Amino acid sequence: MKRWLLLGCVLGLAGCEYEEVTREIGYEGEARRNPWLAAERMVAGYGYEVESLTAWRSPAGSDAVWLVPAAVLRNESFVRRADGWVRDGGHLVLLLEKAGVETNDWRHYGPEPAVEPALAAMLERAGIALDQNVAALEAIETEQTVWFAGANFAVSAGAGKRVISDGGKPGAFASVRVGRGRLTALNDARIFRNRWIADQQHAELLLALVRAGDGEGAVVFVRGASMSFMGLLREHLWAVLLGLAALLALWLWRSLCRFGPLEAAVAPTPTRGYDHHLEALGNFHWQLDRAAALLGPLREQLAERSQRGHAAADRHQWLAARSGLPVERVATAMDAAVPSDGMALTRVVADLQTLLKHTH
Repeated sequence: MKRWLLLGCVLGLAGCEYEEVTREIGYEGEARRNPWLAAERMVAGYGYEVESLTAWRSPAGSDAVWLVPAAVLRNESFVRRADGWVRDGGHLVLLLEKAGVETNDWRHYGPEPAVEPALAAMLERAGIALDQNVAALEAIETEQTVWFAGANFAVSAGAGKRVISDGGKPGAFASVRVGRGRLTALNDARIFRNRWIADQQHAELLLALVRAGDGEGAVVFVRGASMSFMGLLREHLWAVLLGLAALLALWLWRSLCRFGPLEAAVAPTPTRGYDHHLEALGNFHWQLDRAAALLGPLREQLAERSQRGHAAADRHQWLAARSGLPVERVATAMDAAVPSDGMALTRVVADLQTLLKHTH
C-alpha cells in the first residue's frame, strides 16, 4: 500500500506545469557596494589618480576633481569647505539626485530630499538656480543633449531637480566658473553609475569633466558623509595636542623650582633669631610688671644726664634738641606712666634708646 501511494504522488507531481522567470537583482560583490566602481576604473585607465571615499573629509589642495552627491553636503561646515576649495581652483561635480550609495539600481527610486539651504545658497552664489517644481509625470528618463567643453554629449537623464544657469532653460546639466575653479551640477547621477555609464555618451561626458580640471591631482569619488573616528583624529588631533602642550608648560612653570625663585637648602630656625629673643624678652617683662622694671633704669639714667647744668623745665627741650625727636615723644618716653599696650612699649623703648645714644 505504501509503495502504491508513493508511486501515485510521483506521477501527480510529474504532471504539474511550471514557468521559469528570470529577474535581475543587480550586481554582486564590490560593484554592489560601490556604484561608481566602473567610473573609477575607467578614469584610472586614462592615467588619473583615483580615490574612493566612504566618509567625508575636507578637499585637499592636491585634489583636482570631486564627484559628490548633494546629500553629502548636508551642513554649513561641509558646504563652506567645499566652496573654499572650488574658489581655490578645484572642480566640484555635484550630483543632485539618485546618487545614494545605498540605492539599488534595479529597484524603484523613492522621492529625493530637498537640497539643504546652505548648498542651495552656494549654487545661487555661483549663478546656478534649481527648478524643483516638476510634476510626477515628468520625472522620467529623457534623452537630452549636454553642451560642455565645446562638444555635445547625448545622455539619458531624469527630470527631477532641473538646473538653470545664465538665465537659460531648465536642464539636466550646468557648469560655471567660480573663482579659480569650476562648479558643475548634474541633476541625475545615474549616468555615471555602474549600470548606465556605458549607455549613450555618459563615459565621454565623465572624461570631459575630469579633463576640465585646471590643476593636476586626484579624482575623488565620494560615496558617503559619515566621519570615522580615525578621520576625526587626523583632522583635529593637532588642536588637542597643542592644548595639552600648553597645559604641560603651565604646570612645569608652576611646579619646577628652576622656573621660580631658588629656595635655601636649609632654612634658618625662627626661634634662633636675635629679633625673636628680643620679642620674647619684651613679652616676658610685659606680663610680669607691665615692663616697669625694664623702663625704670633707662629713665633714671636719662634723668641723671639731663640734670647736669639744666633746669627741670627745659629738660625735655634739651633732650629733643640733642636727639632730634619731637618734644611730645620725649615727654611720653620720660613719663613714669606704664605704656598701654605692647606697641606703645616698643615705641617708648626705641625713643629711650635714641635719647641715650645722643646724651653721652
